[in-house]
Amino acid sequence: MKKSIETERLLLRELNLSDAAGMFELDSNPNVHIFLGKKPVKNIEESISQIENIQQQYADFGTGRWAVVLKETNEFLGWSGIKFITNEINNHKDFYEIGYRFIEKHWGKGYATEAGKAFIAYAFNEMKVDSLYAYADEGNENSRKILEKLGFQYINSFLYEDELEVWYEFKNPNK
Repeated sequence: MKKSIETERLLLRELNLSDAAGMFELDSNPNVHIFLGKKPVKNIEESISQIENIQQQYADFGTGRWAVVLKETNEFLGWSGIKFITNEINNHKDFYEIGYRFIEKHWGKGYATEAGKAFIAYAFNEMKVDSLYAYADEGNENSRKILEKLGFQYINSFLYEDELEVWYEFKNPNK
């Protein structure tokens, strides 16, 4: 597996334990969790555990969420990437899903779109997946706009963990 991808402004790379402080800054912010079940992490050990879980996904599936770093300053902005989902969500199981989460001060700067384009190209051209999926809280307008800007098509709304979610699909145009 390729260990990093560069875009105009960003370095996308596998997460490592040195990202724990950035992950904690990201996931301890209640504003970041408004559309994520409102359960921000309480201590850095939770962030370390999350990174270890993601590293296990790399080992098990060859893919997972990656760190998004600003090339100019080497600052950790958040994460994005392709995750292999093994549990059932919206009648789908064993599928590839794109996701992203950014530290609040980095919202609205186009980083999710820039990283998303790179990961879509990677999923279709390198991983050769047939389709990518994504889902977001129905009320998360910004996340939905990003998915639509990236080329995802709205499929349906569904209930997941007592929240109304929207489901999107992007079929590989090369298949």
